[in-house]
Amino acid sequence: MGKAYPIQVHVHQEAAGGGVAWGIRSSFQCLAGFLIATVVIAIIYSGAEDGRPMGEDQPITTAPSDSHIGLTSTGTQCDLFSGKWVFDAENYPLYRETQCSFMSDQLACEKFGRKDLTYQYWRWQPHRCDLPRFNATALLEKLRNKRLVFVGDSLNRGQWVSMVCLVETTIPPSLKSMHTNGSLSTFKAIEYNATIEFYWAPLLVESNSDNPVKHRLPDRIVRANAIEKHARHWTDADFLVFNSFLWWRNSTVKVLWGTFESADGIYKEIGTLRTYEMALKTWSDWLEFHVNRSKTQIFWVSMSPTHERSEEWGVAEGHNCYNETKPIFKEGYWGNGSNPNMMQVVEGTIESLNARGLKVQLLNITQLSEYRKEAHPSVHRKQWEPLTQEQLSNPSSYADCFHWCLPGVPDTWNQLLYAYILNQ
Repeated sequence: MGKAYPIQVHVHQEAAGGGVAWGIRSSFQCLAGFLIATVVIAIIYSGAEDGRPMGEDQPITTAPSDSHIGLTSTGTQCDLFSGKWVFDAENYPLYRETQCSFMSDQLACEKFGRKDLTYQYWRWQPHRCDLPRFNATALLEKLRNKRLVFVGDSLNRGQWVSMVCLVETTIPPSLKSMHTNGSLSTFKAIEYNATIEFYWAPLLVESNSDNPVKHRLPDRIVRANAIEKHARHWTDADFLVFNSFLWWRNSTVKVLWGTFESADGIYKEIGTLRTYEMALKTWSDWLEFHVNRSKTQIFWVSMSPTHERSEEWGVAEGHNCYNETKPIFKEGYWGNGSNPNMMQVVEGTIESLNARGLKVQLLNITQLSEYRKEAHPSVHRKQWEPLTQEQLSNPSSYADCFHWCLPGVPDTWNQLLYAYILNQ
């Protein structure tokens, strides 16, 4: 696959389209021009403060001011998801692995022996504007008396852990807590009465993989038209962040009509893409009829890429992300692990919901994450089962090239989410 399927996210709000309100309405254009000019002059005289040269190829923007996210100095639109990675050891990482009280051993690469930590120092730089600097206090104020719930698979759980790490270092130990009840894990910032939660539902709809601990089953089965068991835990949230892709990588899926408890259920093996369509229709129908549109903001995180085949980025065959230490710098790089057809299903589902008056914001993290072949745990994570001698002699054979080290790439996903939450 040569390039990404182009899903564009516009940052101005259109009167009929229901887009994101990043821009400044036309009635204020004159005032906006004066303010932007003032800011540009200030930036020119203070450009050295952020350590970046102010050359002709460097866009002058009002970011990281929160009031102009996604707006260039000329007032034109900016695609936050199109850009490049810039090494920034002065400002990154946004937290230290050892500072995060609730770090997952699946993602704690430094703890499990990774010596090269340069993966922590890369900053995502959109081409024509900047992401706002993450401010934990500002986000917690936005979340006061509210619920932010991540729903999905282990990659979404990694993004949830990242968000908890981003905010919890600013909270005294006595004013924060973590609680797990079945599929729902809840971090609470007590002073703000705010919760950041994760709900395990790797296929979104009901499946035989819904147990948050024991879900590695040889025969995966989904009830493509059933979601209520999951949805009752998150429907009333203020912010919902969904994903589902990693568990849809087989060519077919066994679908059940009936219940897992019933002996007379009907099972049928169906192509994965068709089953994915069925599952997303069930998900979207539930949202349409059960979510409070005046209260809940909904986000979908696009597929997280994998880096399992080194020949895709120009290295000899037979290797993967193991021992990789640098990002891919070829703009537009796209590996075979990402599926444009499934992205089209997601886009079509979101467009259908938008047409029905329910806004869902796509966080298109796929392309920016494609570049980061070096940022996976590889062998530097907790191994849940003892490794064989054969595996130990060939580390690539058990390298995790799916998930992401923390601090790392999911922090950028959360910076994008943060930008939207603070400005919608």
